[in-house]
Amino acid sequence: MAAASVECSDFLEFQDTLRKMRQIDDKIIYMLNSTIPTESFKGQVDLATQCKDLFQQIESENKQRTQAITRCVNVTKERVMQLKDLREKNGDGDPSLVKNLRKEQTKLRLLQSELNIEEIVKKRTIQVYYERCRGFYKPMHIDA
Repeated sequence: MAAASVECSDFLEFQDTLRKMRQIDDKIIYMLNSTIPTESFKGQVDLATQCKDLFQQIESENKQRTQAITRCVNVTKERVMQLKDLREKNGDGDPSLVKNLRKEQTKLRLLQSELNIEEIVKKRTIQVYYERCRGFYKPMHIDA
C-alpha cells in the first residue's frame, strides 16, 4: 500500500489503513517461525537469505508507514495554518471556523502521537527479528 494513497482527512480511516499496514509487525512471530525452521529442517533452507528478505520486507513496510504518517502530519499542519490565517483575517466571529480549527488541531495531535506509536512498533518488531535472525543475518543499521 503506497504512502500517497493514505487518506489524511478522516482520522478513523487513516487509523484503519495504518492498522492494515502494520500487519507484518503484528504477525512477526508467526513470520519468523515460518522463516526459521526447526533443527531437523535447517539444512534445507538458506536462513541468511530468508532472514535478509524478511528484514527488507520489514524495512519497506516501516518506511511506507512513516512516510504516510509524516505526509498526513504535514498536510494537517498546513490546514491548521490556513485556518489560523483565516481566523486572524476574519476575527473570532465565525464559530464554524473556530470549530474546524480545533478539530484540525486535535487531528494534528493524534497524528503526531501516531509517530510515537510507530517508533514503538518498529522497535518491538526489530527486537523480535534480531532475537531470532541475528545468527543468520545482521543488517548494518539495526538498532536492537
